[in-house]
Amino acid sequence: MAAKTERTFIAVKPDGVQRGLIGEIVKRFEQKGFRLVAMKFLQASEDLLKQHYIDLKDRPFYPGLVKYMSSGPVAAMVWEGLNVVKTGRVMLGETNPADSKPGTIRGDFCIEVGRNIIHGSDSVDSANKQNSFTVLKRNNVSIMHTIQFCCKAALKKGTIVKSKLFR
Repeated sequence: MAAKTERTFIAVKPDGVQRGLIGEIVKRFEQKGFRLVAMKFLQASEDLLKQHYIDLKDRPFYPGLVKYMSSGPVAAMVWEGLNVVKTGRVMLGETNPADSKPGTIRGDFCIEVGRNIIHGSDSVDSANKQNSFTVLKRNNVSIMHTIQFCCKAALKKGTIVKSKLFR
């Protein structure tokens, strides 16, 4: 089967934002050759999160997940590229960081399954269905400003060496 260009949804969770990992995560996706289509820094409401994680509503960890995800800001991103959904999932690592290999985002930056710093769509269908896309499409007036703000902050911290956004 031929590779095809697709889009995926990636979100840096509150613990990843708090730890200043947005720049490193953007850098890794850029270095892989993917294109950042949209990005928004937001405080997700419980209603949005309940819709986003609707498939997990019957799981025992669901209430804690919604509470955690609404505890701080999230960096929501849409990435585009060849097989970006599958490759993005590999780059993220396993949901449980203990099972993640070194070199993956979770393998390098986290140790706790309940605070695994990043979310990524697990299929093209889920990427297209996730309500987070709607948030980005509806409010895209300031997306480029948000991207530049986040990347400039990361540049000041030294986490992005050469961003495609500033070439």
